[in-house]
Amino acid sequence: MVVERARTARSPVYADGGMVCTGHPLASAAGADVLRRGGNACDAILAASAVLGVVQPMMCGLGADTFCVWYDGRSGRVEALADSGAAPALASPDAYHARGYGERMPGRGMLSVSVPGAVHAAFTALRRWGSGRFDMEALWAPAVAYARDGHRLAPRVAHHLGLSRDALAQYPESARIYLRPDGSPLRAGDRLVQADYARSLELVARGGPEVFYRGALAEAIDAYMRAHDGLLRGEDLAAHAAEVGAPLSVPYRGATVHVAPLPSQGLILLECLRIAEGWDLGGLASADLIHLLVEAKKRAYADRLAYAGDPRFVDVPLDELLSAGFAVQRRASIDPRQAAAEVAPGRVAATAGWGAPGETDTTYLCAADRDGNAISFITSLSAAFGCAEVVEGTGILLNNRAGRGFTLEDGHPNVLAPGKRTMHTLQCYLVTRGDGSLWLVGATPGGDGQAQWNLQVLTARIDQGLDPQAAVEACRWTSHPGTDPAGLPAPYRLELEDGLPEEVYRELAARGHDLRRVPYLSGSGDEQLIERLADGCLVGASDPRGDGCALGM
Repeated sequence: MVVERARTARSPVYADGGMVCTGHPLASAAGADVLRRGGNACDAILAASAVLGVVQPMMCGLGADTFCVWYDGRSGRVEALADSGAAPALASPDAYHARGYGERMPGRGMLSVSVPGAVHAAFTALRRWGSGRFDMEALWAPAVAYARDGHRLAPRVAHHLGLSRDALAQYPESARIYLRPDGSPLRAGDRLVQADYARSLELVARGGPEVFYRGALAEAIDAYMRAHDGLLRGEDLAAHAAEVGAPLSVPYRGATVHVAPLPSQGLILLECLRIAEGWDLGGLASADLIHLLVEAKKRAYADRLAYAGDPRFVDVPLDELLSAGFAVQRRASIDPRQAAAEVAPGRVAATAGWGAPGETDTTYLCAADRDGNAISFITSLSAAFGCAEVVEGTGILLNNRAGRGFTLEDGHPNVLAPGKRTMHTLQCYLVTRGDGSLWLVGATPGGDGQAQWNLQVLTARIDQGLDPQAAVEACRWTSHPGTDPAGLPAPYRLELEDGLPEEVYRELAARGHDLRRVPYLSGSGDEQLIERLADGCLVGASDPRGDGCALGM
């Protein structure tokens, strides 16, 4: 992100009574309606996220995982919720080797599924942070109606249906719901009806998480798994619970940036910021700015690959990775005039890591209310349409997080193990000022792009002084590869949107970046951002790269 592209396609939204930013207008409207009726930011986000599970079915839903960061307006306390499910008890590397898999997990189907955390996350958040004015039946009523009665497909959903047609066509129930009778994908403007999913939503809203993890839906998932060579069982579902605790946090320019804890890889964003804090980013020319941030990204991703895993299984040296001293070491390894072709992990004192050499889909949404509460919330099936296989009779698409996140490579910190949680690309942030007051709430979907795009938005706002909408819309870069095992190893390449002076592109290429140019606003990501000003005014921004919008009260 750079200052030159400061003219915006959209205007920021200003409000005093509350703000909701999501990736779809129907979801933003559902959340704003809850705020209007006296709900708080948590209530609003739960209504909006349920709608997103219906109107963006490729992104999220009952079969997804969820992470969030909560700011309590009364106490100033920041808490985080991590709700990603574990691999099934039957899911060992040997079980996959016996099925013909080598070092890579299957990307689709029942063998790619881990325990979904989204349902437990929703009820945990409501119980802990909700206003008490709404139960889940009331909050999920708009989602139930859109699923039961149907809704018109947005362009982005239709686009993903086209990309995922072959995967969906493999499974009769998925094809019945998401494809036309002739096998072609539904198109923008077509009506999508999800009657089975509506009934599942109603069951869970009335009966709570027990229905999903121990009751009728758990039984249906267990039976379907057994019939389709899946490894997930009712016992795996019954053992699941959300985790609430302190976020990971680092200081940056007098503020504090908070992210969800492991197994979220928000630690990548924090390490990038620690490295970047040693430079005067506000005074750099665009090519210098992009080059340095890209090189910081390479190092943080290498460190995540080498050292991070489920902390219940892996001794992750978090304190060292996020320390000022480690940032100095990593910053010193960056050549300001030359792109690195290979990046090794930084040296840490001790680790169980392995010393590595050097199109996902998620939905992000955020909300703030008149009482100063705010929530940063991200939920995902992993790849578009998750495992691509709907559990018959339920309408539920399960995630493919195990298939996308784990490796079968012996000794890797993220190697599959029974009961282990894979590292997650999911991350969301919340920023407080030096006095502890709320400042920024935001993030984006987009797999391994998330840390990179969040880094660009935060430095654009904090270092360069762009307003929230300009920070979201500024020209975006993406450095490949990331951390996805399916894309590794691979040489580095850099995608950068058009709209900058020509000398920026020439200079980056001269520094050794394998540069690919893409049209402005055609890059990936769907950043949503809320800023709380000193007088309490809320400023909302929504990324025009997606279908969403910011709505204020």
